[in-house]
Amino acid sequence: MSIKWGCLLFHDQQSWLTSPLGAYLQLKEQALYDAAVTDIFGFNAVQLGMLQMDLLQSSRMPFSLRADVAAGVVRCQSMQLPFQTSSIDLLLLPHMLEFSDDPHQTLREAGRVLVPEGHIIISGFNPFSAWGLKRMAAGRKGYPWQGTFFSLPRIRDWLELLDLEIVEVKMACYKLPFSNPTWLKRCQFMDRIGNRWWPVVGGIYFIVARKRVLGMRVIRRPGRQQNRLKNLVVAPTRTQPTQHNKQKGKQ
Repeated sequence: MSIKWGCLLFHDQQSWLTSPLGAYLQLKEQALYDAAVTDIFGFNAVQLGMLQMDLLQSSRMPFSLRADVAAGVVRCQSMQLPFQTSSIDLLLLPHMLEFSDDPHQTLREAGRVLVPEGHIIISGFNPFSAWGLKRMAAGRKGYPWQGTFFSLPRIRDWLELLDLEIVEVKMACYKLPFSNPTWLKRCQFMDRIGNRWWPVVGGIYFIVARKRVLGMRVIRRPGRQQNRLKNLVVAPTRTQPTQHNKQKGKQ
């Protein structure tokens, strides 16, 4: 994702989140993240994307930062994170996969920077829901409908391939995605009965996963000072030219 496209996306995202439907999404997701991060312990936490919300506000970790292409303390792309390998205890990816140029590479980078037993939390739009139907009706135009909605089974497969074990899955946002606040309010009963009667058709999924490393046991020395987040950022490595590029350069 280019910086220009990232700036446009951030602006569209910010504008949509102030709408009645966007405010509804924020309310539900903020509650999910607050409940999850408060019970995850460690030293370093990073929120990647969706910076209009402070999803780490309930985290107990001493060092945290927020990053994105066009905003945040660290400006970076999700496919090439400027953090040391095995340095992050908690990584949040709110609606990051939908707008990544290579979502599988984004998850690979997430797995790389996580410490063994570190946690990743992902939220995304469920294509098999009324929100997915609205995306089709909208012609995949405008935020968030221009994003790619990945199904929960596909995300599960990707996580399994990367040795990221799913700890918890929740669904939310059962209201029909009306832009009109009056009609949105009339759907309040759907949130009350959604988890009981149709849990798989929530508008968003919320996944908590943990990095598993076979044969490794994590032991932290008592009293040992951990690296601060400001020391975790590393310079990106220069991509080595391939043999094809070398031959092309000689021609």
